Amino acid sequence: MNPPLYLSTRDAAAAPALQAFDDVLLAGLAPDGGLFVPQSLPHFSTEEIAGLSGLAYPELATRILGAFIGERIGGIELAPLLKQSYAGFGREAVAPLKQLSSGLWLLELFHGPTLAFKDYALQVVGRLFDAVLGARKQRVTIVGATSGDTGSAAIEACRDRDAVDIFILYPHGRVSEVQRRQMTTIAAGNAHAIAIEGSFDDCQDLVKAMFADAAFRTAQSLSAVNSINWARILAQIVYYFAAALALGAPHRHVAFTVPTGNFGNVLAAHMARRMGLPIERLVIATNRNDILARFFATGRMTIGAVEPSLSPSMDIQVSSNFERFLFELKGRDGGAVAAAMRDFRASGTLPVSDEEWQKARRLFDSCRISDEATREEIARTWRACGELLDPHSAIAVAAARDAQTAHGVPMIALACAHPAKFPDAVASATGIRPELPAALADLMSRPERITVLPNDLAAVEAFVAGHSRAAASGGAA
Repeated sequence: MNPPLYLSTRDAAAAPALQAFDDVLLAGLAPDGGLFVPQSLPHFSTEEIAGLSGLAYPELATRILGAFIGERIGGIELAPLLKQSYAGFGREAVAPLKQLSSGLWLLELFHGPTLAFKDYALQVVGRLFDAVLGARKQRVTIVGATSGDTGSAAIEACRDRDAVDIFILYPHGRVSEVQRRQMTTIAAGNAHAIAIEGSFDDCQDLVKAMFADAAFRTAQSLSAVNSINWARILAQIVYYFAAALALGAPHRHVAFTVPTGNFGNVLAAHMARRMGLPIERLVIATNRNDILARFFATGRMTIGAVEPSLSPSMDIQVSSNFERFLFELKGRDGGAVAAAMRDFRASGTLPVSDEEWQKARRLFDSCRISDEATREEIARTWRACGELLDPHSAIAVAAARDAQTAHGVPMIALACAHPAKFPDAVASATGIRPELPAALADLMSRPERITVLPNDLAAVEAFVAGHSRAAASGGAA
């Protein structure tokens, strides 16, 4: 089976401009502003999924990613690259499952170097960049936006890499202290954390605007590691297979509850389902910034004001990855998607037909969890199980309890961050202040490098241009 080629969600041509995976990896965002999607998805039969049972996590990742990439990338074998990607994780299982109650399981995705689920993709993506850039003798400038966890995971994955400069924008004063320090205390000359005076959506808009500035994009050799980069979604598919296999797939169906703001993590689950994994239900769990829950409940996706919450990584009102799903809803019609996204930006409401909404509702359930209910779930799980949950994980567990099936299908809630990343919220609910693992024990005493910039494209572009090595080298490493 040959690896798939990729097209843009906004490509309206009858014969779309198809790209290979290596080019999609480096580009991040399509030139027309759309997101890259595979022309077709690899499909695993029941027998093939059964054959994946018992594989170690890196071996499973090699089988899943190999269907999209092949056995080599940039002249480097994929299997050892992936083994190295997960070597620094804190559990041999990499993504262990823990039972909370009858039929309810917790998928722990915080055993990577920055204690968040973003590590599971970004440790891979950083090495994929190395492989492709090394083969091409090129250098890139990575720009990204973070609502908390992507930034530290991306910087950790790209730190000290000679062919990469990385600039991460985060909302000033709207991430936890641990999240901020994980970005601002990394002493690497190629890594820059930029605090933007605004919301995460403002940061995300600035990143998209830099990509839309063709001259700047070319001069700086821009690339992306946000979940707008398909490679991020691809690497996240693996842990859904791992969890389902552990609980009996393909001979047993499973369900997942995914805390999400940008739709990327739950989109990876949807891709796994389309590839043949027997997922009976996918539940989207949001906080008070509930644009996704409102859409699946009412059919209307209307942008509101971003409200700070106990779960800041989900304080998002424009879910970028929803565009990939919209491409499906609109029959893979890139022209229709481009028109819809223009209307969305102009009016604040995404045009979706009743037929498209009904199709979406058949594929996803949704649930909104308040801050009060989040605290209650943290306390409840601690009393019942002795497990400390961070606020994002608590939202998943609370939604999972509401959505649990009654006929033996296990519900798996995603624990997306270590509780020590949000110690104040955990302590207020349980009276216990979780400690950072030993490798990060001195985080609060490390010196920070903080750059604060206004929500202004010219100011951000000037900073990036002044600190990037790509323009000076013409993209050559």
